[in-house]
Amino acid sequence: MIRSLALLTAALPLLASTVPASAAAPAAPHVPAGVAAGYAVFDRQTGRLTAHRDAHRRFRSASVVKIMIAIDYLESHPKVPARDLALLKVMLRVSDDDAASAFWDRGGKGRIIERTARKLGLTDTAPPPADKPGFWGYTSLSALDTVRVYRYLLDRAEPRVSDLILGHLRRAGQCGSDGFDQYFGIPRGVARPWAVKQGWSGYGLRPPVRCRPSSPAAPGSLGFLEAPGSQPVPVPQTPPTLGEEGPSSPANGDHQARKGG
Repeated sequence: MIRSLALLTAALPLLASTVPASAAAPAAPHVPAGVAAGYAVFDRQTGRLTAHRDAHRRFRSASVVKIMIAIDYLESHPKVPARDLALLKVMLRVSDDDAASAFWDRGGKGRIIERTARKLGLTDTAPPPADKPGFWGYTSLSALDTVRVYRYLLDRAEPRVSDLILGHLRRAGQCGSDGFDQYFGIPRGVARPWAVKQGWSGYGLRPPVRCRPSSPAAPGSLGFLEAPGSQPVPVPQTPPTLGEEGPSSPANGDHQARKGG
């Protein structure tokens, strides 16, 4: 059984002034046996990828796709009613699955992914399989495409789109609406300010122990860091697809397949 983990990291611009030029390059991240991992490190100061591993490998998106759902909805709705603003808030801050499903169904399901991939230049992203059109969590994407999504939000999206999405990700709650602890990865290891969108798949409908604020966190995450006094810094640290992938994945019905944390 192979666990799939899509891992992204982003370099902080401030590091350039604090690390001596002669300092040795950090060793590549250790990938445990039995884990399929992909990562991409993008430095916004230089505009280059500084490290990568299987950057084009496709992983199940789980709830990372909720960012793409939000982009597509906001860019096709110049005026957003209060009810939908509330749905966007819980979808992005506490990863609410029902909110995501509402936008998914209204937006044409997989056509959301096709439109967004085309506009953002995503080369490894694809809608869920044809026999599972309602399972938004089965959208596939790569580490590199996740970097591209965040670069779009940080550099190209209209302020009304980027400000709303990143504003909610900066205020991500510790406990997801389904009771899973969202404070893993960046929130667990780095002091604010940061912005994250977590995602997980294959862990069941409910956690063994329901999340409470400041409770221990589980593994995996996706977001970006902000250096004090600087522009928002590139993003991605652990894009989630921490779940079974492929034919051996657990199938717990429509809700479980649609959700992704």
